[in-house]
Amino acid sequence: MPPTAATTAIARTLVDKLQHALRTGEPALAAVADAEPRDDRDRLLTLQVIHDLHVGDIDQVGDAVRWQHHPAVATLKTRLEQEVLASLDAMADGATIDADADAVAAIRAIARQDLVPEVYEWVATDASWDELVSFLALEGGPDAGFDDLVAACQVGLRGEPKLELARNYWDEMGRGTLDEVHTELHHQLCEAIDMPRIPRDELPTSALLRTTLGGILATNRVLQPEMIGALGLLELQAGPRCRQVVKAFERLDAPAGAFPFYVEHRDVDPHHGKAWLDNAIAPLADDPRWAAGMVRGARWRAAANAAFFTDMAGRFAREADVAELATSATG
Repeated sequence: MPPTAATTAIARTLVDKLQHALRTGEPALAAVADAEPRDDRDRLLTLQVIHDLHVGDIDQVGDAVRWQHHPAVATLKTRLEQEVLASLDAMADGATIDADADAVAAIRAIARQDLVPEVYEWVATDASWDELVSFLALEGGPDAGFDDLVAACQVGLRGEPKLELARNYWDEMGRGTLDEVHTELHHQLCEAIDMPRIPRDELPTSALLRTTLGGILATNRVLQPEMIGALGLLELQAGPRCRQVVKAFERLDAPAGAFPFYVEHRDVDPHHGKAWLDNAIAPLADDPRWAAGMVRGARWRAAANAAFFTDMAGRFAREADVAELATSATG
C-alpha cells in the first residue's frame, strides 16, 4: 500500500514521530526511543515537546501528559539532552575564564564578556519600528518563563539561597499585584506594539537552543547547580540590554504600554543580579560540586546567547544592508 500524506509527514522528522506517538500511545511510543533526529533543529523541537510534558501549559499538553515518564520518552529525552549539552560544552570551550577564580568571580567575568551584544546597540540607535518589533518577537524578553524556572530551581534549597530565590520569584509575581506580574507586563507589551507570536516551529534554531536549555535545566534535578548559574547570568545581563530597548522605544515614540516590561527589567535586574550572586551563588559555592556546576551553567547560557545574538546580528544586518542598497539604487 503506498504511503499516505499523513504517514509521510509522520516519517519526516523525529518531532513528528514523537507527537504522533504521544497521541496514539503504544507501540508508536516504543519506536521513538532509538529514533534519530533529522538535524539539530529537529532535536531541539523534539526536546521542547518532551519538556512540555514536564513544565508546559497543562491545558495545552492535554492527555499526552500521561506519557511524561514513559521509558521510551525518558530514553529519548536523556539521549537528546546529552547531545545538546555536549554541543554547548563545545561552544563554550573558546571562553577564557580564570581557572582559579571562585564561582562568583567566574560568573561575573562571564557576564562581562558580552554584556551588551552589538545587536542591542543597533536596536537603540538604528532599528526601524518594524525591525524593532521583529527583533523583540524573536528575543522573547529577558525572562520568558523565568518565573517557572526560579520556582523549579529553589526546590530543596535551604537558608539564604532559598530566601533569595523566593524574593526574586515574588518580584516576578508583581509582589502580589496581578497587573505587575512580569508575564502580564509582557502580554501588555505584546498588545501595545502588536507584536506577533511566532510559532515554535518557525523560530530560528538559535532561539530554540536558548529555550531548550531552560527546559533541560528545569527537568533534570542533577543540573540544579547549572540552573542557578544560568539564571544568575541572565539576571546579571538583562538590565543593560533592556536599557537599550527602552532607548529604542523612546527614540521611536513607542506607545505607553510598551515601556513597563523593559523599564522594570532595566531598573530591577541589576539589583537582582547582585543579590543572586551574593545570596544564592556565594553561599552555595562553598560546595565545590555546586561551584563547578553553577559556572558550567553560566557558560552554557552564555554560549547559547552568543549563538542567538550572532544570528540576530546577521539577520538584521542583512536586512539593513539590503534596504540601504535599495535606497542607494533609487537615490
